[in-house]
Amino acid sequence: MAAPLRSLVSGLVAWLGCGLLALLLLLPAAPATAAMDYAKQVLIGADFHDADLRGVTFNLTNLRDANLSGADMRNASLFGAKLQDADMHGVDLREATLDSAVLEGTDLREAVLEDAFAFNTKFVDVAIEGADFTNVPLRGDVLTSLCAIASGTNPVTGRVTRDTLGCS
Repeated sequence: MAAPLRSLVSGLVAWLGCGLLALLLLLPAAPATAAMDYAKQVLIGADFHDADLRGVTFNLTNLRDANLSGADMRNASLFGAKLQDADMHGVDLREATLDSAVLEGTDLREAVLEDAFAFNTKFVDVAIEGADFTNVPLRGDVLTSLCAIASGTNPVTGRVTRDTLGCS
């Protein structure tokens, strides 16, 4: 190959390499935990407080006595998760899936559950003072029991818990 052609090819390769590097640097980085999957695990007493758990899967996971307080769990999936006696104080569960989860003795004070899916979720002896349930579909019997204990205002959204549940 002649010298001018070799020079042209090497310049073109260098230019393409720089362009590819620039493109990779401009792409938004996903959170490190975005692809985390804790499905079907036993995580009794696990400590996830203040963690970035956006989009994480906890389907059918045992999280009894876990500390999830202050965690960002937007879009997380907790389908069928066991959350008995879990600390979820101040957790952000916007657009999360909680269907068929068991929340018994769970601390949901000041949690934001806006647009979460929780129709078949079991809520027993939960603390919900200041929780925001805006646009959360709940069964009638669950809604009645939550309205009986609802109080407070969510510090993040400024919404009154009873109003977010639609209590009369």
